[in-house]
Formats: sequence, C-alpha cells, structure tokens
Amino acid sequence: MAKKRTPPDLSALTRGELECVVLTLWERLEALESKVAKNSRNSSQPPSTDGLRKTNSLREPSGNKPGAQPGHKGDTLKRMAEPSRIDTHPLPEQCERCGCALDQDEAEIAERRQVIDTPVVAVDVVEHRVLALRCACGQRHRSAFPASVTQAVQYGPNVRALGVHLTQGQLLPFARAAQLINDLYGIAISPATLLAWVDEARVALQATADAIANSLRVAPLVHADESGLRVQGKLHWLHVAANDSHTWYGVHAKRGMEAIAAQAILPQRIGVLIHDCWAPYWQLPGTHALCNAHLLRELLYVQELTGERWPARMSKLLLRANELREAAQRKNIALSDADKTALRTFYDAILSEGERRHPARLKPTGKAGRVKQSVAFNLLLRLRRYADAVLLFVADPAVPFTNNLGERAIRMPKVKQKISGSFRTLLGAQNFCVIRSCLDTLRKQGHGMLAVLQRAFAGNPIQPAPG
Repeated sequence: MAKKRTPPDLSALTRGELECVVLTLWERLEALESKVAKNSRNSSQPPSTDGLRKTNSLREPSGNKPGAQPGHKGDTLKRMAEPSRIDTHPLPEQCERCGCALDQDEAEIAERRQVIDTPVVAVDVVEHRVLALRCACGQRHRSAFPASVTQAVQYGPNVRALGVHLTQGQLLPFARAAQLINDLYGIAISPATLLAWVDEARVALQATADAIANSLRVAPLVHADESGLRVQGKLHWLHVAANDSHTWYGVHAKRGMEAIAAQAILPQRIGVLIHDCWAPYWQLPGTHALCNAHLLRELLYVQELTGERWPARMSKLLLRANELREAAQRKNIALSDADKTALRTFYDAILSEGERRHPARLKPTGKAGRVKQSVAFNLLLRLRRYADAVLLFVADPAVPFTNNLGERAIRMPKVKQKISGSFRTLLGAQNFCVIRSCLDTLRKQGHGMLAVLQRAFAGNPIQPAPG
C-alpha cells in the first residue's frame, strides 16, 4: 500500500517558493499526461506497447476499396512448361453406350491440369572410399579423400547451411530448427550441433562482413539506428549502418560514442548520415539528414496534446514537399530554387507561429538547475536548430524522406529476440550480427540466403558488390 503523503503548509511559503512548487507540480502533471497520451502512432514507442488499442497508420486513407483496383492485370499460378512427370489417365476399354472397344492410341488430349508440390525428400548419403594397392616392386599406393572430407561420418555443407539459415535467416529457435530438419529429412541433429554450425558460418563469413563495413565507410549515404538487445540477461545495444545495397550489424555493451567509435564505421565517413536526431550522431562528421517519419509522429503528438494548428500545418508542409520532390524525380528534374525558397519560407513561418505560442520558460527566483521546457518548445527548438537537416531531402534528391531503411534493418533482430528471448552469450550475439549482415546485404543484391550459406560452407563465399 502506498504511503499517504501529508500536503505541505503553503501558507508559510514565500512567493518565489510557491512558484517553485507550482512549476514542479506542473512538470509532473505534464510528464504523466505525456506518458498516458503517447503510443506508436505519435511517438517512437513500438506497437507492442499499445496493448489492445487499435494502432492507426500515419498514412491518409486512399479512398479505394480493399483488394485489386480496376485495371490491375492480376496474377495467378502459372503452368510449368516442363513437368517432372506426366500421368495420363486412360479411357474405359469400351463405350458405355454401344459396348464397342475404344482405341486408346487414337485418343486426343482433351485437357491438362498440373499439381505443383514438393517432393518427398530423402537424405543423400555419399560414402567416400580410398583405395590401397601394393606394387609388384613393393611400393604401397593409397588414394586420398577430398579435402572437405575429414571425419569418419560428418554432415555436408547443404544441411549445415540449412541449419544456420533456419536459426539466423528465418529466426527459428535452435530446438525448433532441429525438429524441422528431423521432420523433413529424418536427421536427428541436436541444438548444440546447430550452435556449432553457427560458429563455423561466422568464421566463413567474417571476411564478407568486413567487406560490407568497408563499403559503408565510403558510401555517399548511410542510414544509422540503434536499439536495445538482451545479451546474457543484460541490456546491450544493436547498432545498424545500412543503405540500399548493404547492411551492417554490430553489438556493444554501450549505446553512445564509445560503441560508435569501437565499431569504426560512422566516424570514418564524410557523406550523408540519416538518423533520428539522437544526440551522439551529431558528433559525427559529414552532412546530417533527419528522419521525417519521427518528426511527423512527434508533430501529431504535440497537436493532440495542445490542440493547436501549427503542428498539422508543419506535417502537411513536409508531406507536400516530399510529394513535390517525388514528382520532380519522376520527370528526371530537380526542384527549382524558387520552390526550395518558398518551402523554407513556409517552414520558418510555421515555426514562428509555434514559437509565439510556446516561449521559453524562465527560471523562477531561487530555483537551481535548468528549467524543464514543454514538449512543444523542445520540438520547435529542434526543428529550428536542425532545419537544414530536416529539409535536406528537398535540397538533395538522393536523400530519402525518412530513416525507414535503417529502422527496417532493426526489425528482424528484434523479431529474433521476441521469438527466442535473450542471447545466451555475447559470442552468440556477435555471430548473429556477422551472419545477418551478410545475409541481408546479399539478399539486397539478389542472392538467396540459403545459397549464400551453402557457398560459405563450401569454402567459396559470395562477395558483395561495392556500394
């Protein structure tokens, strides 16, 4: 039971002390209202925190009915040109009406139907034998096993690749992956064996992951993001650097510049870095661009909190600017200087309107430390201070409107953590980051994830194309 608090005697307080009490209570009330009002639609909170509330998208309804729209070509299951087997179903031996014999050789194909299915698979066991022979002169000769055959009984590269693909690509827990392999092929593999294969895959793919990191260091544009990751029951941080063709993952016990410096990708770049305005990113060199999806959610929250018009006007301006930019790109032209100037003028005017409504709070007499500002004031300050980064997508057509590419890269590791729980060891988390970096990068470049792992276990890993 919570301890009952005795209200203070306000009559004995001075004016300055009363102002401090009122300000403190106001700040606590605002913090509580903020906590209750936030959800995944108007903040960076994940949808899982919404509970049973309906989650609404920021996208406006199109007005179209669900399903395919008029004029859509559609797609359906296609007939295979070369079936693997043909079953011809014969006619009866005689006519049902007159009893005459029917000549099967004169029959024509009336209709074809195909059933596409997976074959019943069986284990492919290859026994390698070496021969020995003694020459008449006494010299003994012996043939040799292939270099990859080192044990009396061992697993081949395909089943090892499948095991790693199921756990690191498809994110199954090790026990379920082992059960699936047993159900499909009748091979009883232990989860510990799968874990050993993951270690082997990480070694085989480490050079590929290093090449990915090198490509991102010199890439003209990179998305960055980070998120919590449970390792050995403790909070660690998953760091992501990604673009259209490459993805790199790293895990570190720290979130800030210590981790960013240790991973040695972002500090060495001089191109455009797209992020969510997290403070340590501003310490990095190069040109910065902010994720406007984050800003749209924050503007929606401030609009719901204050009931004012300027957040909605700013949201519409940003969305309209992106529409103009995309229309210009479809025509292979750039926005004119007049359009860019007009957008910046409207942007500044909306900020000025908000700043008039939300001036800085002054420190009351006798109160120590900084004054906590309102949510609206802090957002306005950020939009003003980093205006060039907010609108960089207008000035540079190569810069995306959002950091969604970086955020999408975060999702699969979070899904794995949700399915399997915490990583048991730091080595396991590091293995996952190396393997997942290679799988996601090469998937972007048109390779199947299973094929990537098969090549790695065969000793000939696929190398990523430069960004």
